[in-house]
Amino acid sequence: MKYVNARDALPPELFGEIQEYLGGKVIYVPQKEENKVCWGQNTGARREVEARNLEIFLEYANGARVRDLMEKFRLSESSIRKIVSGSAPRR
Repeated sequence: MKYVNARDALPPELFGEIQEYLGGKVIYVPQKEENKVCWGQNTGARREVEARNLEIFLEYANGARVRDLMEKFRLSESSIRKIVSGSAPRR
């Protein structure tokens, strides 16, 4: 999330009103519901995680040990086991 200085982003009248009520405080203004996207959709992170999980699953199916996968992918044992069992949460 990128922070924006309200002085630069808002009309002076609105900035003055907000400054009156919240001067010096940090606030979060959520997006409108219709503008929201799923996690990783804009950055490609979701595809990267899915590709990594598929690689883990395939290596395990081809005989890789959980301990080796933990070290290679720097994940906990429970994370690896969720991925190889197919119960890893989908985002």
